[in-house]
Amino acid sequence: YLGLDLSTQQLKAVVVDDALKVVCEATVQFDNDLPEYRTQNGVNRQKDRLTVTAPPVMWVKALDMLLERLKVAGLDLASITSVSGSAQQHASVYWKKGASQLVSNLDHGKFLHEQLECAFSIRDSPVWMDSSTETQCRALEDSLGGAQKLADITGSRAFERFTGNQIAKLFQTKPEAYQATERISLASSFLATIFLGQYAAIDYSDASGMNLLDIASKQWHQKCLSACAPGLEERLGEPVESGCVLGTISSYFVHRYGFPADCAVVAFTGDNPASLVGMTLSEGDIVVSLGTSDTVLMWLNEANPSLEGHIMVNPVNTSAFMGMLCFKNGSLTRERIKDDCADGSWDIFSQILDSTPRGNFGNIGMFYDHKEILPPLIGDFKFNKDGDRVSKFSQEVKVRAVIEGQFLAKRVHAERLGFKRSGKVLVTGGASRNTAIVQVLSDVFGARVYVNEEASANAACLGAAFMAMYGKKRKTDPQITFEEMVQGRRQAMREVAKPSADAEAIYGPMAERYWIIEKGLRSEQGDTCR
Repeated sequence: YLGLDLSTQQLKAVVVDDALKVVCEATVQFDNDLPEYRTQNGVNRQKDRLTVTAPPVMWVKALDMLLERLKVAGLDLASITSVSGSAQQHASVYWKKGASQLVSNLDHGKFLHEQLECAFSIRDSPVWMDSSTETQCRALEDSLGGAQKLADITGSRAFERFTGNQIAKLFQTKPEAYQATERISLASSFLATIFLGQYAAIDYSDASGMNLLDIASKQWHQKCLSACAPGLEERLGEPVESGCVLGTISSYFVHRYGFPADCAVVAFTGDNPASLVGMTLSEGDIVVSLGTSDTVLMWLNEANPSLEGHIMVNPVNTSAFMGMLCFKNGSLTRERIKDDCADGSWDIFSQILDSTPRGNFGNIGMFYDHKEILPPLIGDFKFNKDGDRVSKFSQEVKVRAVIEGQFLAKRVHAERLGFKRSGKVLVTGGASRNTAIVQVLSDVFGARVYVNEEASANAACLGAAFMAMYGKKRKTDPQITFEEMVQGRRQAMREVAKPSADAEAIYGPMAERYWIIEKGLRSEQGDTCR
C-alpha cells in the first residue's frame, strides 16, 4: 500500500504491508533535488512578501524522481495494491481548458513533467503560507452574515490561506486566467488526478479547509461559492467521502513503472487529516504537537465551530469531525524562558519544573514572542492567585508558568471546539522527549500521555498509506472499521506520563480562571469572544 505526502518542502513516499509495517520509503527535496525552480524551503515569495507560491510542474517532476527512487530502493511496484496520498492543505492548482485530454493520454515513453508543464492556467500555485487575501476574507464573511456564521457553515472563519479566498483573488485580479481554467484541484486531488488519469474529486476532509464546504451536509455551500467566483461549482466537481476508491491507476503507470492494472486509487486528503489517520486517533483522543509552532488535532463527535480553531470532516468516520488548533508561540518561547531562568540548560529547566508545585501557587502566565493566533496577543502577561496583573515572577514560578500557560490554552480552546476529555493524549515534536514537560501536559489534560516515535516522524505519509489500505479493504468488506484495521498499530504506543491524583482538582478550576483572564485581555484589545 503506497502513501505519498506532498508537503511544503518535499515529496515523500512510504509503503506499508498488510501488517502496516513500513517496507520502503523515499523522498525528493524540492530545494536540493530540483534547484532549477529556485524555491526556498519549497516556495517562492513574491515581492509583496504576502504572496507565496510554488510551481505545480515542480511537484510533477518530483513525482517522476520519487517513483524512480522507489525502484532503485528495490521496491517492486507490481506489488502495490492501492495508492493514496496527502498534501499541504489549502494549496490550489488551476488546470487550463484541454488539460483533461493531456492527463488521460499520457505517453509512457516520456516523463510526466515534460507532458504536463503546459497544463496549467497559472504557473504558480498559491500555498498555505500565502497571506495576500485579507480583502477577499472580509468580503466572504460579510456576504455570509459575519465571521461566526461562516464558521458555523464551513468549520472556520475566513482565513487568508483558505482556498475559496485564493480563488476569489484570482478571479478578481486575473479574470482571463480564471476563465481559461476548466478545473481547480487542491494539492491533494491534483496528485490523485495524475495517478487516476482523469480529474480526481476533492475529499470531504481536505475540502473543509476551503471556506466553501458545508461541513454538515458535506456539499459545496452555494452562497460561499457565489461570493468567491462565478461558475465555481463546475470547476471544483462533486466532493467525495475520504478514503473512497476513485478508480484504478492510469495506464501510464502500468506501462512505465509496472504498477498492476487493477491498482486502486483511493481519494487523497490534506496533511492534517492524514496526520490524524497516521497517529491512529480514535474517539476522545487528542494529539499535541510541540514544535516551533504548536498544533493540536482532536477527534470530535460534534462540531462546535468558533472563531479560533478549525473543524473538518473526520477522514475515517464521516459522521464525526476533527478539530485543529494552531499556536505560533511554541518551542522558541519555551527556549527563551529556559535561557532566562535556567542558564540555558534544559536539565536545570526540568529540575525547576519538577520542584515547583502543580498549580504554581495560583500564578498564571501567558508568554507571546510573536502575535499569537489563540489569543491574538503579543507580549508577556503575568497574574497572581487573586487574578491581579503583576510585573514579574520569580524564576521558578516563571518556568512552570510558561508550560502550564501553554497547556491550559490548549485545553481551554480544545474544549471550546467541543472536545470531551475521555481518551488519551498523544504527544509529538521535540519537547515530547522532556519528561517534566510531558508530566505537566498529562496533569493539565487529566489524561495518560503516549508517544509513537515512528508515527510522529511520518504521520501524514503513514496516514496516506493507511488510507490506501483502508479504502481498498472497505471495497471488499464494507463493514470493516478503521479501528479494527489499525488495532495492531496501537501496540506501538508507549505510555510516558499519567496524571497525578490531584491533577483535575487543581487544573479544572485553573482552566476556568485562565479563560476569564484571556477574555479580559482580549477585551482590552477590542477583541471580543463568546
